[in-house]
Amino acid sequence: MDPVDALIATWRSELPEALGPASELSKRIMILGARLERATRELLPSLGLTIAGFDIVVGLRRAGKPHRLKPNELARSLLLSTGGTSNAVNQLESQGLVRRIADPADARSTWIELTAEGVALAERAVLANTAAHAKVFAGVPAEDMDAAAGALRRVFGG
Repeated sequence: MDPVDALIATWRSELPEALGPASELSKRIMILGARLERATRELLPSLGLTIAGFDIVVGLRRAGKPHRLKPNELARSLLLSTGGTSNAVNQLESQGLVRRIADPADARSTWIELTAEGVALAERAVLANTAAHAKVFAGVPAEDMDAAAGALRRVFGG
């Protein structure tokens, strides 16, 4: 019995009207999300990154060459506060992973850009995270993952 089955069994005897396919699925998604986040957090110390730092270097790498974004674009794309983004960027800058570049088109603005070392670390981080998440899904057939992804895509309107 998995943790959600145990929870469902308890609610079935206590408040059966609280049950339904949506409640069971939402609990499973919440537990899965926590497991995936834990898998990511466990690899971060070996990379020398915080979760915010991980999100930033990966977000900048995902942006494509020249691997740079404006601070507000970066914060918005990662769902971070601008203050939290600024603090994490300061830390990454001190590690030599990012640099701030003045925007020649707007003297009040800067770009946040990955350094060559930052690009290399971002790529290692993405590959390590992919492997960590694959371990979470070990034993789940690819067709089951595809079906789950399709169902969740419909939830998000896709």
